[in-house]
Amino acid sequence: MQEEQIGRWSKTIHARLAEVLPSAPNEADFRRVIDPLLESFCAEVKANPLTHAEYTLATGRADAVFNRLVIEYERPGVLKKTLDAPTRHAVQQVKDYITGLAKRERRSMERLAGVAFDGYFIIFVRYINGKWVEEPPTEVNEHSLERFLTWLAGLASGIALTSENLNRDFAIEQLRTQNILRGLSHALHLSLDQPHSIVPKLFEQWRLFFSEAIDYSEAFGGRKLEPLKKWVRKAGIEIHSAEEAERFFFVLHTYFALLVKLLAWLAVSRHLGVKLGAPSFAELVTADSETLRRRLQEMESGGIFRAYGIQNLLEGDFFEWYLHAWNEKIETALREVVQRLEHYDPTTLTIVPEETRDLFKKLYHYLLPREIRHNLGEYYTPDWLAQRLLVQLDGDLFDTGRRVPEARLRPKLMHTRFLDPACGSGTFLVLIIARMLELGQTLVVPESEILESILNNVVGFDLNPLAVLTARVNYLLAIADLLEHRRAEVTIPVYLADSVRTPAIGEDIFSHDTYEFPTAVGTFQVPSAFCTAGRFDRFCDLMEESLRSGLEADTFVQRCRRQILPDAGEWNDRAVSLTHDLYKTMLDLHRRGMNGLWARLLKNNFAPLTVGHFDYIVGNPPWVNWESLPDDYRQSIKPIWERYGLFPHGGMDTILGKGKKDISMLMTFTVMDGLLKDRGRLGFVITQSLFKTSGAGQGFRRFRIPQNSGQFTPLAVIHVDDMVSLNPFEGASNRTAVMVLEKGKPTKYPVPYTVWRKTKGARFTYESTLEEVQAATRRLRFQAEPVDPKDPTSPWLTARPKALRAVRKILGQSYYVAHEGVNTGGANAVYWVQSVFNRPDGLVVVRNLTEGAK
Repeated sequence: MQEEQIGRWSKTIHARLAEVLPSAPNEADFRRVIDPLLESFCAEVKANPLTHAEYTLATGRADAVFNRLVIEYERPGVLKKTLDAPTRHAVQQVKDYITGLAKRERRSMERLAGVAFDGYFIIFVRYINGKWVEEPPTEVNEHSLERFLTWLAGLASGIALTSENLNRDFAIEQLRTQNILRGLSHALHLSLDQPHSIVPKLFEQWRLFFSEAIDYSEAFGGRKLEPLKKWVRKAGIEIHSAEEAERFFFVLHTYFALLVKLLAWLAVSRHLGVKLGAPSFAELVTADSETLRRRLQEMESGGIFRAYGIQNLLEGDFFEWYLHAWNEKIETALREVVQRLEHYDPTTLTIVPEETRDLFKKLYHYLLPREIRHNLGEYYTPDWLAQRLLVQLDGDLFDTGRRVPEARLRPKLMHTRFLDPACGSGTFLVLIIARMLELGQTLVVPESEILESILNNVVGFDLNPLAVLTARVNYLLAIADLLEHRRAEVTIPVYLADSVRTPAIGEDIFSHDTYEFPTAVGTFQVPSAFCTAGRFDRFCDLMEESLRSGLEADTFVQRCRRQILPDAGEWNDRAVSLTHDLYKTMLDLHRRGMNGLWARLLKNNFAPLTVGHFDYIVGNPPWVNWESLPDDYRQSIKPIWERYGLFPHGGMDTILGKGKKDISMLMTFTVMDGLLKDRGRLGFVITQSLFKTSGAGQGFRRFRIPQNSGQFTPLAVIHVDDMVSLNPFEGASNRTAVMVLEKGKPTKYPVPYTVWRKTKGARFTYESTLEEVQAATRRLRFQAEPVDPKDPTSPWLTARPKALRAVRKILGQSYYVAHEGVNTGGANAVYWVQSVFNRPDGLVVVRNLTEGAK
């Protein structure tokens, strides 16, 4: 294991330096001792040895270059903690050498690093986001040498694991990508025509989940299909309909999921080494056909990762279908992918941890053109926007410039719980983890304790199976350096679950004591006695273990009685019957080759009932209008809208636009009601129209949650950021706002309302830092209150405090009634036409506008 080798070598080098430094009066004597030690270390960890000594560059002559690491040696005793002139000169030389190396070898400076080193002090230098980052001189000891050797190992071997490199090797323009996409497409086409194959069931279950977020017939109806057809043609694949587009996306998601899974295997293999009989990733490269398929089956079922102590990274999912459609084309194409991935070195994330949070989000951006992603409604949260929201949520934890007493900061770090209920690829989760790791180091928290705190307190849900997989692997990469310190097996707390339509108890005489879970293979009924926070996970784990062991239903029922429900009062005939039938159905599926998938889906789906409550809920919920939701899903959640009073309009009002509700407002209420602690806070990136429009946001602006007792839980608006003029989402004109609400307090007006505006000539990008965005903008400190003081649900009036008071004095009744204009209720294709050309006889040839049509 490389960590052990680094630890051992840091001790060796530290001891050797203590011996020779007093008798090494100059730089040459120092180098004669240290260079052989570093070369021997590189040989042991299988990193490239010294690439260049005395490397001549346009900017000078670097003392030593180990692939992407520049070392500037100084005479022992030259470097000082006070940053005197010789010390500053040494740092400047490192910068110059990095610049020269980047030009000479045509590398990005952000992929290089350097150190100044005199045996007594070491200074680490990097170039990040267009700026030099030079750390203060650090005394040479075993800890600083460990970091130095980690940099050396990571930068001296393999391809850096960055999204840019992954895009270069695995984009659709690459032959290896085209080969695997064509192989998977052909295999899927053949398998869907085989009624007894598992592949159609897995495809249907994928469709079931995605249909709750994406309507492919709308996303790629009419002319919207053209950009996709053109892009897919690059891979030698032809599509002609929305149905074929849906199948292609199943193939594309399978390919992306494979990359993510294989990279996760590569990462744990490199970080934890081959132990406990766990297969090394390198074995895949030379494996014969049978071994390759068997190892991939182990990976897909999660067995590879369980051997490393990670329980649920992979649980068997829809994207394992290719193993059931295995053929020579798939095998050959997969080998090409594996062989290229084996050249990557995931330990580079230790040197540049910022890459972790961007890795898969950027890769997906590269894989799929922006226009196509936007047709699917996929907009990824910029990191700077997520960072701003976290600072607003809790400045003590996330404002790096704020000084907080350790007595207050430490308990917050160890016990504050976070949930992202629509986590996507994990942007918020990884930012939270990164800050916890930083604070853990500052407060000297043992690695095992900070790991336990992260796993207990940073949780995500999402409905998109690909997003859940990606978020789990991003989560794993973020904590990879801590895994060797784990005290028990690790469960990544990211779940495939719906934050809006959580499992509900049945309402009729046949289901009043059960929770129902609809799937592509039928609806499962779970006895309500098992559906508690302390029992459900144990119930699902026991079921999966029993399925793998092939136990019969009667035996499973007895195990449940002994291990989970010893209370005879709850263990009645009805509970016995339901448990028996549920397990029998699962066992039948398992014996037909369904691989326990539905047992694991069950566990994930019920997570909102079992994960407990949170201090903070944070994220960017989906922005989808009521009328754009798939029909079945819209009808299934209509009672939830009505329960929270978010649907006060009906009939003609709905047709005329007052019913343009956004599902983000519904998620706000459901998660605050069911998952947020009293006095807990929610921070969401949300549409500004919820505060400004008359009809759609009216129910939302009550800011209260109805309870079964007839009472209400009030919600306080703490702050709103209005970022409409910034357009922070790449290429989209969404009306973006950031809000923070607190549960259990009423809203008091006026509410702090900050309007963000770009400064003249300033520019920033999707990838800018929060500091860069703040430097490019000005923030106007406005206040907000309802236009009608007698109606707290009326739209907000926003202005500076003095202006707000002045407006109040002149505001009176308006005799003009505002109207939306023409709203066809989603039937634009019926009412709107486009002129094609004028005929000589005076008639006009037209065609219907089908863009956005159902």
